[in-house]
Amino acid sequence: MRVIDTDIPEVKIIEPVVHGDDRGYFSETFRDNEFRQKVCDTIFIQDNESMSSYGVLRGLHYQLPPFAQSKLVRVISGKVLDVAVDIREGSPTFGKHVAVKLSGENKRQFFVPRGFAHGYIVLSENAIFNYKVDNYYAPQCEGSVSYSDPQLNIDWKVKFEDILLSEKDKLSPLLDDAKLFDYDQKLYSQTECVD
Repeated sequence: MRVIDTDIPEVKIIEPVVHGDDRGYFSETFRDNEFRQKVCDTIFIQDNESMSSYGVLRGLHYQLPPFAQSKLVRVISGKVLDVAVDIREGSPTFGKHVAVKLSGENKRQFFVPRGFAHGYIVLSENAIFNYKVDNYYAPQCEGSVSYSDPQLNIDWKVKFEDILLSEKDKLSPLLDDAKLFDYDQKLYSQTECVD
């Protein structure tokens, strides 16, 4: 696999090797030892999959410690714009984001580390989205930031009136009002996520 650095050092784009011929293709989508060596030393414990239609925006989501999550995301079919936002207060890249187009065609993957909010919007008619996480879902540790926060300045590549949100995501706070990570905090420690 080829690992591509981004403007935020911890966030990575991954291009797996694809072997194709007139019968189709084969690709090794994940290999633990290579991932740990080249990207991050973590253990993924769960795979999730969702299907969404054009304009559906899911995010920007995260979980606070002790259930903070890293994610390795990819698109099986269709196309999305995937975004990771640094929400670690005190980080030199705090409030900055990386956006990458993922598709069933380009087979790229996106690594979103702990301490980042994550979201994506569907750019094709439909998209099947798959992601690995390294911690379990914990509703008491959930956090979110508004996708439209002007401080983030994210171009979602879809007209505002065509964006479809869940009721929950419509209520997401601005970055300044959200519960965030501390840049110096150990993101793998067992600190409490609720007051």
